[in-house]
Amino acid sequence: MNTSAQVMEETIKYFDGDLKRINHLVKVYGFAKTIGELEGLDEKTQKILEITAIIHDIGIKISEKRHNSSSGYYQQLEGPNEARTLLEGLGIEDTIIDRVCWLIAHHHTYQNIDKPDYQILVEADFLVNAYEDNMDKNAIESIKTKVFRTESGRRLLDMMY
Repeated sequence: MNTSAQVMEETIKYFDGDLKRINHLVKVYGFAKTIGELEGLDEKTQKILEITAIIHDIGIKISEKRHNSSSGYYQQLEGPNEARTLLEGLGIEDTIIDRVCWLIAHHHTYQNIDKPDYQILVEADFLVNAYEDNMDKNAIESIKTKVFRTESGRRLLDMMY
């Protein structure tokens, strides 16, 4: 079975019928996969990107339970441990788990984006959040200028909004 498919199935199981969160992760995964392939990522980076896109918000559930909040700060704090547990259970190699957990711990931090998997994850999440959060044109244009760096991500943003 494909690793992304296994992670998708386990993450859907983890979210236990929370359709809002499940639909969000599926959309982020779709955009991340698309941008990564359009940008020509190497196989390992693409794999890390896809796994992270699926599992990036795994910290929400525990953040709401422990902190009564789904804020990005708490997601970054709580998400890596939840992700590590899920991914270790699937037998994913440690180097991939380490990078996925690092990305989860930073996916709401938009400064010092240093590698393509990080950049594309942030762009894919924004493509979905722009719609889900009903962002106006000015906010979208600001995000495009400040955050988007890949040609593919900018093209998709322009086509959509």
